[in-house]
Order: sequence, then structure tokens, then C-alpha cells
Amino acid sequence: MTGQVRTVDGRVAGRRGQATRQKLLDCLSEMLSSSPYRDVKVIDVARKAGTSPATFYQYFPDVEGAVLEIAEETAQEGAGLTGLVAGRSWAGKSGWQSAEELVDGFLSFWRKNDAILRVVDLGAAEGDKRFYKIRMKLINAVTSSLADSVKELQAKGKVDKDVSPAAVAGSLVAMLAAVAAHQKGFQSSGVKQAELKANLALLVHLGVTGRKPSR
Repeated sequence: MTGQVRTVDGRVAGRRGQATRQKLLDCLSEMLSSSPYRDVKVIDVARKAGTSPATFYQYFPDVEGAVLEIAEETAQEGAGLTGLVAGRSWAGKSGWQSAEELVDGFLSFWRKNDAILRVVDLGAAEGDKRFYKIRMKLINAVTSSLADSVKELQAKGKVDKDVSPAAVAGSLVAMLAAVAAHQKGFQSSGVKQAELKANLALLVHLGVTGRKPSR
């Protein structure tokens, strides 16, 4: 947590207040993993955190406000996924490694943040602009970096000029997000995690370079 943390009425929270606020968010995050967020009540979060509803309302207007806070923090963390794309080589064996590491990073991030990302997806699908903006913030950073990679390959004559970098990158990232959100479903269908990673990496490599990978 960086910068000043303020209460709902605008006061700057001290160290103890910041710790209480973070504990409330941590408890809410844990509860989201087993309950639909609309079923979670302030009193339940407060009780789990060992405090009172009055204390909860010092920091958040309601449960949805706290959920949005968690979602924003997750989107900021997700911005680090661009490091799996920016400046990476897609030539030869390095290209296969780039594809593998992007897939692995994407799937790992979704597994770690599965509960809050499901809430973000639901809110965005229902037309809630707040959740939609958070989802786009998370997705766009990776999409932009991947589009730049395709543009660089085009400039070197390694990718057809008719290819739209934005369209390819957007499609690949949408695929990654969709698959990442349904990892448990793949496993229940008998698809092993290693198989999922390898085949996703193949699709990403083909999408970016237009060629089969050198392994």
C-alpha cells in the first residue's frame, strides 16, 4: 500500500488504521473465494476481521466499494504482466520461451487472483462501467505491448504487412484471459495443466510470428 490512506470522511488514517483497513480487505478477498460477492455482508467481513461494522464504514461506503478497491489493486499488480512481453525477442528459440513465459505468467496471475477477477468479469459483463474500466486497464497494458512486438516483426519483414497488430494482440490476450478464467474447467475435462500451457504457448507463438516455434 503506497501513499496516504484516507477514511470515508477524508481523514488520513494512521498506521494502525491502515493495518485495520488492509485486514478488512484481506478478509473480504478470502470470503470472495467461497461466496458470491453480493451475498457478503459488512457485518460478516467485520466479524472475520475481528472488528465492527462501524469500523468497516470508516474506510469503505459498502462491500461493493471495498470490492472495487481490491479490483483496482489487482489491476495495478497485473500491469506487471507487460514485463513478460515488452522488449522480449520472438526470434528462434527465444520466441518459444517468450510465448511460454507469457502463458505461464498469465495463468499464474489468474489463479492467484481468481476470486476478484471473477467478480470483475461479472461486473463488466453486466455493464458496470467501473468494473469494465478495471478489466480494460488490466488487459490493455499487455495487449499494447504484444501489438508492439508484432509491429517490430513487421518492420523487419518477418510478419505480413496486412496483419493488424492491434487485432492480433487483442485476440490473443482475450484468448489468454478466457482460458485463464476457466483453468479448473479444463482440468475437470481431463486437460492437464502442462498440456494447456504448451498448446496455449503454441497458439500465442503462431499468432505473433505466423510461424511454428523452434524449440
